[in-house]
Amino acid sequence: MTDMDNSTCLELALEGERLCKGGDCRAGVAFFEAAIQAGTDDLRTLSAIYSQLGNAYFYLGEYTKAMQYHKHDLTLARTMGDRLGEAKASGNLGNTLKVMGRFDEAVLCCKRHLDISRELSDKVGEGRALYNLGNVFHAKGKHLGRLGQQDPGEFPEDVRNCLLTAVNYYEENLELMREITDRAAQGRACGNLGNTHYLLGSFTQAIKYHQERLNIAREFGDKAAERRAHSNLGNAHIFLGEFETAAEHYKKTLLLAQDLGDRAVEAQACYSLGNTYTLLRDYPTAIDYHLRHLRIAEELMDKVGEGRACWSLGNAHAAMGNHEKALHYAQRHLEISREIGDPTGEATAQMNLADLRRTLGVDSDGGCGGMGNSTKGHTSEADDDGLYGADSKANGDDAMDEEESFFNLVTQFQSKRMDDQRCSLAIIDNKENQHASTLPSNIHESPSRLKEDLMDLIAGMQSRRMDEQRASLPRLPGLNNANPDILRRLSVEPAGEDAAALPDENFFEMLMRCQGTRLEDQRSALPDTSPRRHRGPTMPDEDFFSLIMRLQSGRLEDQRAEDPSPPLAANGAAATSS
Repeated sequence: MTDMDNSTCLELALEGERLCKGGDCRAGVAFFEAAIQAGTDDLRTLSAIYSQLGNAYFYLGEYTKAMQYHKHDLTLARTMGDRLGEAKASGNLGNTLKVMGRFDEAVLCCKRHLDISRELSDKVGEGRALYNLGNVFHAKGKHLGRLGQQDPGEFPEDVRNCLLTAVNYYEENLELMREITDRAAQGRACGNLGNTHYLLGSFTQAIKYHQERLNIAREFGDKAAERRAHSNLGNAHIFLGEFETAAEHYKKTLLLAQDLGDRAVEAQACYSLGNTYTLLRDYPTAIDYHLRHLRIAEELMDKVGEGRACWSLGNAHAAMGNHEKALHYAQRHLEISREIGDPTGEATAQMNLADLRRTLGVDSDGGCGGMGNSTKGHTSEADDDGLYGADSKANGDDAMDEEESFFNLVTQFQSKRMDDQRCSLAIIDNKENQHASTLPSNIHESPSRLKEDLMDLIAGMQSRRMDEQRASLPRLPGLNNANPDILRRLSVEPAGEDAAALPDENFFEMLMRCQGTRLEDQRSALPDTSPRRHRGPTMPDEDFFSLIMRLQSGRLEDQRAEDPSPPLAANGAAATSS
């Protein structure tokens, strides 16, 4: 390896770093990969490339590749005895495992980051590790909470335990950031504490932390963070039944979204305002905001948002006695629900249509002309939380026929698999055991002779298996002309004086044990990343659609009821922003 080769690798890496900082991570990745192809014998340069590549792939959403490079970085840091590098690589690996839904492994990595940072008296690293641990338990709690249909404050014990653990780590982080006077980090901690308390149902505490988050965001002129704080404050006030205060925060959210030129967030604010004014029984104002949401949803081709807007508009018009307009929007809601494959929305729309047709005296076969705009958009998630379940069309006989067909199909495949699993006693010839390619031809020979032949056969097979099980040295892409000491440190555990250069193996042993338990974890529902689980851009990430449905009830008669009682009114409508 010449100095010129090292220089080429470094130049490519620096260009990759420049592109990533400029926001073009895809081009940056190409340069980093080229740097690895060029290769280097400078371990610190290679470690930096691994770290940056892992981060770039993380931002591109390619988490498996991100994990691979952060693992390479961790291995290299341990090999060099670089404790600070090991801490940072562990933290990066923990963050990547978190977004992959591998929470227990993520906790191990983040705790490793925390332990080393404390060992090195690295307050900044310690703060990041505490924050990351809070994030892992926060994400795990949210994931477990999504498996049910509970509202904030009503989660089962395992979810609450995760969220409470997250609160503890966030509070430690906040205390440390106050100690080192890092105001920006204090703001992030307050925002996450507010969101976690919100999920725990501690809405007053959530408001306290989001207000502090808002104040810090204003100090830094961070309009995006200010917008999130107002949105989160609105959500918490909704749950306290303080709808007027919530509306003021949502209006500020709307203005900030317009200042930022973010049309999707502008639509989300209109959606939340429409729901809030519905709770206030100010239906004309609610209709104005829902129409604004509908226009932006059509502009951004968000079918889920368009369907929700039509549903809300239909309910508001029905509450005002405008039954013909309500019928139009209910019909449009039905069409969109069928188009995107939303059985809950379809069932709700059909019930609303039936109620409206009875009110208007319209034949159930009579439709309502499509007056709404139809734009083709992407398919997003149809909310699984709703008042009405999906309509089941299968009767008992159909279910029995399907079950019999299923078992016939299984039997057909299993019979073939049983034949496949009948192993032949013939062994494929191999170089190590050419004489033992088959069992003895004379099956009637003495037992002792058969035993000897069988042992020879096993020995031949085992010798081949031992060769297969000889592990190769860890491969670090881009590492050229590694000196023997590096190869030795990668392949064997050092002894004597070198033993202190590398940390103990407990961390990786724990990680391996954690991997073993993932077989059980994989029998449960994994974090859902299918296209239908992603909400449209004009819908909040975690909107209160199901709560609004329960509050307003899908039936038009319920919307003509008197003002809701305080406990019911506290179940309001909007989203949580991180």
